[in-house]
Amino acid sequence: MTHNSNFANRILTWYDTHGRKDLPWQQAISPYRVWVSEIMLQQTQVSTVIPYFERFMQRFPDVGALAVATQDDVLHHWTGLGYYARARNLHKTADIVSSQLGGEFPLSIEGLCELPGIGRSTAGAIRSIAGGQRAAILDGNVKRVLARHAAVEGWPGTGQVHAALWDIAEERTPDVRHADYTQAMMDLGATLCTRSKPRCGDCPVAIDCAANQAGSQSMYPGKKPRKVLPVKTTRFLLVMHGENEVLLEKRPNQGIWGGLWCFPEMDIDTASIEAWCLDRLQTTPNALQELTPFRHTFSHYHLDISPVLVSIEAAPESIMETGARLWYNLRQPPSLGLAAPVVKLLKSIEQNSH
Repeated sequence: MTHNSNFANRILTWYDTHGRKDLPWQQAISPYRVWVSEIMLQQTQVSTVIPYFERFMQRFPDVGALAVATQDDVLHHWTGLGYYARARNLHKTADIVSSQLGGEFPLSIEGLCELPGIGRSTAGAIRSIAGGQRAAILDGNVKRVLARHAAVEGWPGTGQVHAALWDIAEERTPDVRHADYTQAMMDLGATLCTRSKPRCGDCPVAIDCAANQAGSQSMYPGKKPRKVLPVKTTRFLLVMHGENEVLLEKRPNQGIWGGLWCFPEMDIDTASIEAWCLDRLQTTPNALQELTPFRHTFSHYHLDISPVLVSIEAAPESIMETGARLWYNLRQPPSLGLAAPVVKLLKSIEQNSH
């Protein structure tokens, strides 16, 4: 028996007894449900994803429902999951599948990888889990299992290490039980071969795992070279008219919080909020109140946010004309995609206004 089939057999036998089989996307399996769950699970843990996935499926039960939804509605159902480009790509892909592919997802790796936001590993998961066809995957969990088992040194973010891991993933993927093997590898990484304190004593492939034999589990996969994150600053203007209405602006699709609604921003060193109000709102503020500053961290920098509560008397009529601004009613909030710090600040204003 080859090393490859022996490895896969042990993984599958373990999965039959210990694998997770009651996750919501494992029920009523379809390419649509597998795709949405895989995109949500990129950079986000299973326990966080489950309630989001269930609400998303209730609201958008199939690819057609997602395709005809507004971007605001899609982003609203994504608020809190982060990495919002995933949601914008989801929306774009739904539109393509619905309008150009007759509502059917392709099941070839090439066909899937042509769709926005779908890479080789996500394509492999859709093809194997929903299509029952042979395809390798290499998500974060699987990278860790394979890097340790085969002692692949170096950070998987480099092309050479990444390619080496893909070769191993392809070689070890069996010719049987494609969906189960894919799920088993994800489960093994998520439940046993964890980043810290892996449970090697319970692992079906520990006996020939190079890292386990050498006691060097913590060395794999290699870490990304650390770099100090730069710090940027901004001022959020929480412009309030009356007790319940807060001004929000829609951000451009490109850049941070793309397509989400946010407070107007001002450079921290810009002299005058009064001048800003006159220029943008044709009115001067009644009162300004500085709120506690806080830090929001992205993958590539820290953003230090200084919020200022700005009360104005009259709401200017012309504010709604562009479609990129609106008065957000705290008592009857509309369904919008909101950036995480905005959700946090809206909650605190609401508590203070009661």
